[in-house]
Amino acid sequence: MTKLPAAYTAAQRALIHAVKVEEVAHVKRVAEGMEVLAIKARDPVLAESAARIKVLATRKLGVLMKAEKAAGKLKEPGRPGKKRVFEKPISATLADRGVDKNLAHRARSLEAMPESKYEKHLAKVIRVAVAAAEGNREVVLAAKVERHTEAKAKRAAREKQFAGKVLALPKKKFGVILTDNEWLFETYSEKGKLERSAENHYTTSDLDTLKARDIDSIAADDCVLFMWATAPMLPQALEVMMAWGFDYKSHLIWVKDRIGTGYWFRNRHELLLVGTRGNIPAPAQGSQWDSVLNAARAEHSEKPDVSYKLIEAYFPNVPKIELNARVARDGWSRWGFEAPEEAA
Repeated sequence: MTKLPAAYTAAQRALIHAVKVEEVAHVKRVAEGMEVLAIKARDPVLAESAARIKVLATRKLGVLMKAEKAAGKLKEPGRPGKKRVFEKPISATLADRGVDKNLAHRARSLEAMPESKYEKHLAKVIRVAVAAAEGNREVVLAAKVERHTEAKAKRAAREKQFAGKVLALPKKKFGVILTDNEWLFETYSEKGKLERSAENHYTTSDLDTLKARDIDSIAADDCVLFMWATAPMLPQALEVMMAWGFDYKSHLIWVKDRIGTGYWFRNRHELLLVGTRGNIPAPAQGSQWDSVLNAARAEHSEKPDVSYKLIEAYFPNVPKIELNARVARDGWSRWGFEAPEEAA
Protein backbone atom coordinates (compact mmCIF):
# COMPACT_ATOMS: atom_id res chain seq x y z
CA MET A 1 0.00 0.00 0.00
CA THR A 2 1.37 3.43 -1.01
CA LYS A 3 2.20 5.68 1.91
CA LEU A 4 0.71 9.10 1.35
CA PRO A 5 3.10 12.04 1.72
CA ALA A 6 3.07 14.34 4.72
CA ALA A 7 1.69 17.14 2.56
CA TYR A 8 -1.49 15.13 1.95
CA THR A 9 -1.98 14.44 5.66
CA ALA A 10 -1.40 18.12 6.44
CA ALA A 11 -3.90 19.22 3.77
CA GLN A 12 -6.49 16.74 5.02
CA ARG A 13 -6.06 17.99 8.58
CA ALA A 14 -6.15 21.64 7.47
CA LEU A 15 -9.40 21.07 5.57
CA ILE A 16 -11.07 19.53 8.61
CA HIS A 17 -10.15 22.47 10.82
CA ALA A 18 -10.55 25.28 8.26
CA VAL A 19 -13.20 27.84 9.20
CA LYS A 20 -12.30 30.69 6.83
CA VAL A 21 -12.80 31.07 3.10
CA GLU A 22 -9.12 31.82 2.50
CA GLU A 23 -8.04 28.75 4.47
CA VAL A 24 -10.20 26.40 2.41
CA ALA A 25 -9.12 28.08 -0.83
CA HIS A 26 -5.49 27.45 0.17
CA VAL A 27 -6.17 23.77 0.86
CA LYS A 28 -7.84 23.46 -2.52
CA ARG A 29 -4.77 24.91 -4.26
CA VAL A 30 -2.47 22.55 -2.35
CA ALA A 31 -4.62 19.57 -3.38
CA GLU A 32 -4.53 20.67 -7.03
CA GLY A 33 -0.75 20.86 -6.86
CA MET A 34 -0.53 17.38 -5.35
CA GLU A 35 -2.82 16.01 -8.05
CA VAL A 36 -0.55 17.42 -10.78
CA LEU A 37 2.52 15.91 -9.12
CA ALA A 38 0.76 12.56 -8.65
CA ILE A 39 -0.15 12.40 -12.34
CA LYS A 40 3.41 13.23 -13.36
CA ALA A 41 4.75 10.61 -10.94
CA ARG A 42 2.22 8.03 -12.22
CA ASP A 43 0.93 7.56 -8.66
CA PRO A 44 -2.82 6.69 -8.87
CA VAL A 45 -3.20 6.38 -5.07
CA LEU A 46 -1.99 9.92 -4.44
CA ALA A 47 -3.95 11.17 -7.46
CA GLU A 48 -7.16 9.72 -5.99
CA SER A 49 -6.50 11.22 -2.56
CA ALA A 50 -5.58 14.65 -3.92
CA ALA A 51 -8.62 14.73 -6.21
CA ARG A 52 -10.87 13.86 -3.27
CA ILE A 53 -9.48 16.69 -1.13
CA LYS A 54 -9.82 19.10 -4.08
CA VAL A 55 -13.53 18.38 -4.46
CA LEU A 56 -14.20 18.32 -0.71
CA ALA A 57 -12.45 21.68 -0.31
CA THR A 58 -14.41 23.22 -3.18
CA ARG A 59 -17.70 22.13 -1.66
CA LYS A 60 -16.72 23.33 1.81
CA LEU A 61 -15.77 26.65 0.26
CA GLY A 62 -19.31 26.91 -1.11
CA VAL A 63 -20.73 26.20 2.35
CA LEU A 64 -18.60 28.91 3.97
CA MET A 65 -19.41 31.43 1.23
CA LYS A 66 -23.13 30.79 1.67
CA ALA A 67 -22.84 31.25 5.43
CA GLU A 68 -20.86 34.48 5.06
CA LYS A 69 -23.34 35.83 2.54
CA ALA A 70 -26.24 35.11 4.90
CA ALA A 71 -24.36 36.91 7.67
CA GLY A 72 -23.66 39.92 5.46
CA LYS A 73 -19.89 39.33 5.54
CA LEU A 74 -19.30 38.39 1.92
CA LYS A 75 -18.19 41.14 -0.44
CA GLU A 76 -18.55 40.43 -4.13
CA PRO A 77 -18.19 42.81 -7.09
CA GLY A 78 -21.39 44.21 -8.54
CA ARG A 79 -22.16 44.83 -12.18
CA PRO A 80 -19.92 47.25 -14.05
CA GLY A 81 -21.02 50.84 -13.60
CA LYS A 82 -23.25 50.06 -10.60
CA LYS A 83 -22.18 50.75 -7.06
CA ARG A 84 -23.07 48.40 -4.26
CA VAL A 85 -23.66 49.70 -0.78
CA PHE A 86 -22.96 47.50 2.25
CA GLU A 87 -24.42 48.23 5.65
CA LYS A 88 -21.33 46.90 7.41
CA PRO A 89 -17.70 47.44 6.38
CA ILE A 90 -16.15 44.31 4.90
CA SER A 91 -12.39 43.93 4.85
CA ALA A 92 -11.69 41.99 1.66
CA THR A 93 -13.28 40.70 -1.52
CA LEU A 94 -13.34 37.05 -2.56
CA ALA A 95 -10.49 37.76 -4.97
CA ASP A 96 -8.42 39.21 -2.14
CA ARG A 97 -8.98 35.98 -0.25
CA GLY A 98 -7.78 33.72 -3.05
CA VAL A 99 -11.13 32.94 -4.69
CA ASP A 100 -11.57 33.98 -8.32
CA LYS A 101 -14.87 34.12 -10.20
CA ASN A 102 -14.57 30.62 -11.66
CA LEU A 103 -13.74 28.97 -8.35
CA ALA A 104 -16.59 30.83 -6.65
CA HIS A 105 -18.99 29.54 -9.31
CA ARG A 106 -17.81 25.93 -8.89
CA ALA A 107 -18.03 26.22 -5.11
CA ARG A 108 -21.62 27.46 -5.24
CA SER A 109 -22.56 24.71 -7.70
CA LEU A 110 -21.16 21.94 -5.51
CA GLU A 111 -22.75 23.40 -2.36
CA ALA A 112 -26.17 23.45 -4.02
CA MET A 113 -25.78 20.01 -5.63
CA PRO A 114 -28.04 17.22 -4.28
CA GLU A 115 -26.10 14.59 -2.36
CA SER A 116 -26.62 11.82 -4.91
CA LYS A 117 -25.43 14.04 -7.76
CA TYR A 118 -22.49 15.25 -5.70
CA GLU A 119 -21.36 11.68 -4.99
CA LYS A 120 -21.45 10.91 -8.72
CA HIS A 121 -19.47 14.06 -9.44
CA LEU A 122 -16.85 13.17 -6.83
CA ALA A 123 -16.52 9.64 -8.21
CA LYS A 124 -16.08 10.98 -11.75
CA VAL A 125 -13.36 13.46 -10.74
CA ILE A 126 -11.48 10.72 -8.89
CA ARG A 127 -11.88 8.29 -11.80
CA VAL A 128 -10.41 10.81 -14.24
CA ALA A 129 -7.51 11.69 -11.91
CA VAL A 130 -6.62 8.02 -11.45
CA ALA A 131 -6.90 7.39 -15.21
CA ALA A 132 -4.56 10.32 -15.86
CA ALA A 133 -2.01 8.92 -13.38
CA GLU A 134 -2.28 5.49 -15.01
CA GLY A 135 -1.88 6.95 -18.49
CA ASN A 136 -5.38 5.94 -19.59
CA ARG A 137 -5.94 8.60 -22.26
CA GLU A 138 -9.26 7.13 -23.40
CA VAL A 139 -10.95 7.90 -20.06
CA VAL A 140 -9.34 11.35 -19.82
CA LEU A 141 -10.35 12.34 -23.35
CA ALA A 142 -13.89 11.02 -22.86
CA ALA A 143 -14.21 13.17 -19.73
CA LYS A 144 -12.92 16.20 -21.63
CA VAL A 145 -15.47 15.67 -24.41
CA GLU A 146 -18.22 15.31 -21.81
CA ARG A 147 -17.18 18.56 -20.10
CA HIS A 148 -17.18 20.44 -23.41
CA THR A 149 -20.58 19.03 -24.34
CA GLU A 150 -22.05 20.06 -21.00
CA ALA A 151 -20.45 23.51 -21.26
CA LYS A 152 -21.92 24.04 -24.72
CA ALA A 153 -25.38 23.00 -23.53
CA LYS A 154 -25.18 25.33 -20.54
CA ARG A 155 -23.95 28.20 -22.68
CA ALA A 156 -26.77 27.62 -25.20
CA ALA A 157 -29.29 27.70 -22.35
CA ARG A 158 -27.78 30.93 -21.01
CA GLU A 159 -27.88 32.51 -24.48
CA LYS A 160 -31.60 31.68 -24.78
CA GLN A 161 -32.23 33.04 -21.28
CA PHE A 162 -30.28 36.16 -22.22
CA ALA A 163 -32.38 36.53 -25.38
CA GLY A 164 -35.58 36.10 -23.40
CA LYS A 165 -34.63 38.86 -20.98
CA VAL A 166 -33.99 41.27 -23.84
CA LEU A 167 -37.16 40.33 -25.72
CA ALA A 168 -39.19 40.86 -22.57
CA LEU A 169 -38.14 44.52 -22.25
CA PRO A 170 -41.01 47.02 -22.70
CA LYS A 171 -39.15 49.05 -25.37
CA LYS A 172 -37.11 47.94 -28.36
CA LYS A 173 -33.73 46.95 -26.99
CA PHE A 174 -30.90 44.83 -28.35
CA GLY A 175 -28.52 42.38 -26.75
CA VAL A 176 -26.11 42.48 -29.70
CA ILE A 177 -24.93 45.71 -31.33
CA LEU A 178 -22.63 45.64 -34.37
CA THR A 179 -21.22 48.96 -35.50
CA ASP A 180 -18.93 50.17 -38.24
CA ASN A 181 -18.58 53.77 -37.12
CA GLU A 182 -18.10 56.56 -39.62
CA TRP A 183 -14.63 57.44 -38.32
CA LEU A 184 -13.14 60.78 -39.27
CA PHE A 185 -9.52 59.99 -40.13
CA GLU A 186 -7.28 62.91 -41.01
CA THR A 187 -5.05 62.31 -44.03
CA TYR A 188 -1.85 64.31 -44.34
CA SER A 189 -1.37 64.63 -48.08
CA GLU A 190 -3.56 66.46 -50.58
CA LYS A 191 -3.62 63.28 -52.69
CA GLY A 192 -4.94 61.32 -49.73
CA LYS A 193 -7.64 63.90 -49.08
CA LEU A 194 -8.71 63.87 -52.71
CA GLU A 195 -8.52 60.14 -53.42
CA ARG A 196 -8.54 58.09 -50.23
CA SER A 197 -10.44 60.02 -47.60
CA ALA A 198 -13.44 58.22 -46.11
CA GLU A 199 -15.49 61.36 -46.69
CA ASN A 200 -15.35 60.62 -50.40
CA HIS A 201 -17.41 57.50 -49.70
CA TYR A 202 -19.71 58.48 -46.79
CA THR A 203 -20.34 61.20 -44.21
CA THR A 204 -17.97 60.98 -41.26
CA SER A 205 -18.34 62.04 -37.61
CA ASP A 206 -15.77 63.40 -35.22
CA LEU A 207 -14.85 61.63 -31.99
CA ASP A 208 -17.06 63.74 -29.71
CA THR A 209 -20.09 63.13 -31.91
CA LEU A 210 -19.54 59.38 -31.85
CA LYS A 211 -19.00 59.31 -28.08
CA ALA A 212 -22.24 61.25 -27.53
CA ARG A 213 -24.35 58.85 -29.60
CA ASP A 214 -27.29 57.60 -27.51
CA ILE A 215 -26.43 53.90 -27.59
CA ASP A 216 -27.90 53.45 -24.11
CA SER A 217 -31.39 53.95 -25.58
CA ILE A 218 -31.09 50.78 -27.67
CA ALA A 219 -28.71 48.64 -25.56
CA ALA A 220 -30.16 46.13 -23.12
CA ASP A 221 -28.73 46.06 -19.60
CA ASP A 222 -26.95 42.86 -20.68
CA CYS A 223 -25.42 43.61 -24.07
CA VAL A 224 -22.41 42.76 -26.24
CA LEU A 225 -20.89 45.30 -28.62
CA PHE A 226 -18.95 44.37 -31.76
CA MET A 227 -17.11 47.41 -33.15
CA TRP A 228 -15.06 47.57 -36.34
CA ALA A 229 -11.90 49.68 -36.24
CA THR A 230 -8.93 50.22 -38.50
CA ALA A 231 -5.44 50.05 -37.01
CA PRO A 232 -4.87 53.84 -36.75
CA MET A 233 -8.30 54.39 -35.17
CA LEU A 234 -7.85 51.81 -32.40
CA PRO A 235 -7.38 54.36 -29.55
CA GLN A 236 -10.49 56.27 -30.63
CA ALA A 237 -12.50 53.05 -30.92
CA LEU A 238 -11.62 52.05 -27.36
CA GLU A 239 -12.52 55.54 -26.19
CA VAL A 240 -15.94 55.36 -27.88
CA MET A 241 -16.55 51.88 -26.48
CA MET A 242 -15.89 53.14 -22.96
CA ALA A 243 -18.08 56.22 -23.50
CA TRP A 244 -20.94 53.95 -24.55
CA GLY A 245 -20.63 52.03 -21.27
CA PHE A 246 -18.93 48.85 -22.52
CA ASP A 247 -15.83 47.12 -21.17
CA TYR A 248 -13.33 45.94 -23.78
CA LYS A 249 -12.91 42.13 -23.78
CA SER A 250 -11.06 41.02 -26.91
CA HIS A 251 -10.83 41.38 -30.69
CA LEU A 252 -10.43 39.43 -33.88
CA ILE A 253 -8.51 40.34 -37.02
CA TRP A 254 -9.94 40.37 -40.53
CA VAL A 255 -7.12 39.64 -43.01
CA LYS A 256 -7.98 40.88 -46.49
CA ASP A 257 -6.88 39.52 -49.86
CA ARG A 258 -5.62 42.91 -51.07
CA ILE A 259 -3.25 45.41 -49.57
CA GLY A 260 -4.47 48.90 -48.67
CA THR A 261 -3.07 52.25 -47.67
CA GLY A 262 -1.22 53.37 -44.58
CA TYR A 263 1.56 55.58 -43.24
CA TRP A 264 3.59 53.12 -41.17
CA PHE A 265 2.46 49.98 -42.96
CA ARG A 266 0.33 49.12 -45.99
CA ASN A 267 -2.67 47.86 -44.09
CA ARG A 268 -4.25 44.54 -45.03
CA HIS A 269 -6.37 43.99 -41.93
CA GLU A 270 -9.13 45.45 -39.76
CA LEU A 271 -10.06 44.80 -36.14
CA LEU A 272 -13.42 43.72 -34.77
CA LEU A 273 -13.42 44.74 -31.11
CA VAL A 274 -15.67 43.06 -28.55
CA GLY A 275 -17.01 44.82 -25.46
CA THR A 276 -19.71 43.91 -22.95
CA ARG A 277 -21.88 45.43 -20.29
CA GLY A 278 -23.87 43.51 -17.71
CA ASN A 279 -23.82 39.71 -17.63
CA ILE A 280 -22.98 38.22 -21.03
CA PRO A 281 -22.36 34.49 -21.61
CA ALA A 282 -18.99 33.99 -23.30
CA PRO A 283 -18.74 31.14 -25.83
CA ALA A 284 -18.37 27.69 -24.32
CA GLN A 285 -14.85 26.26 -24.24
CA GLY A 286 -14.14 24.47 -27.49
CA SER A 287 -16.72 26.46 -29.48
CA GLN A 288 -14.73 29.67 -29.89
CA TRP A 289 -13.89 30.78 -33.41
CA ASP A 290 -10.37 31.49 -34.63
CA SER A 291 -9.30 35.06 -33.83
CA VAL A 292 -8.21 35.53 -37.46
CA LEU A 293 -10.72 35.71 -40.33
CA ASN A 294 -9.40 35.45 -43.87
CA ALA A 295 -11.87 36.97 -46.34
CA ALA A 296 -11.81 38.92 -49.57
CA ARG A 297 -12.25 42.69 -49.56
CA ALA A 298 -15.33 43.99 -51.41
CA GLU A 299 -16.73 47.52 -51.72
CA HIS A 300 -15.35 50.34 -49.57
CA SER A 301 -16.11 49.66 -45.87
CA GLU A 302 -18.13 46.51 -46.68
CA LYS A 303 -17.48 43.81 -44.11
CA PRO A 304 -17.17 40.07 -44.81
CA ASP A 305 -20.22 37.84 -44.55
CA VAL A 306 -18.33 35.44 -42.28
CA SER A 307 -18.17 38.08 -39.52
CA TYR A 308 -21.99 38.13 -39.37
CA LYS A 309 -22.07 34.34 -39.26
CA LEU A 310 -19.70 34.38 -36.29
CA ILE A 311 -21.93 36.74 -34.32
CA GLU A 312 -25.05 34.76 -35.25
CA ALA A 313 -23.36 31.53 -34.15
CA TYR A 314 -22.45 33.05 -30.79
CA PHE A 315 -25.87 34.67 -30.23
CA PRO A 316 -28.49 32.92 -32.40
CA ASN A 317 -31.52 34.02 -30.36
CA VAL A 318 -30.59 37.48 -29.13
CA PRO A 319 -32.10 40.58 -30.82
CA LYS A 320 -29.39 42.15 -32.98
CA ILE A 321 -28.92 45.54 -34.60
CA GLU A 322 -26.29 46.80 -37.04
CA LEU A 323 -25.40 50.49 -36.97
CA ASN A 324 -24.39 52.05 -40.28
CA ALA A 325 -25.78 49.01 -42.06
CA ARG A 326 -25.65 49.06 -45.84
CA VAL A 327 -27.53 45.88 -46.69
CA ALA A 328 -30.48 44.03 -45.15
CA ARG A 329 -29.78 40.80 -43.30
CA ASP A 330 -32.32 38.35 -41.90
CA GLY A 331 -32.62 38.49 -38.13
CA TRP A 332 -31.02 41.93 -37.83
CA SER A 333 -32.48 45.39 -37.30
CA ARG A 334 -30.52 48.17 -38.93
CA TRP A 335 -29.80 51.86 -38.52
CA GLY A 336 -27.84 54.44 -40.48
CA PHE A 337 -27.90 56.86 -43.37
CA GLU A 338 -27.45 54.10 -45.94
CA ALA A 339 -29.47 51.43 -44.15
CA PRO A 340 -32.29 49.84 -46.19
CA GLU A 341 -35.81 50.35 -44.93
CA GLU A 342 -37.02 47.56 -42.65
CA ALA A 343 -40.02 45.52 -43.71
CA ALA A 344 -43.26 46.65 -42.13
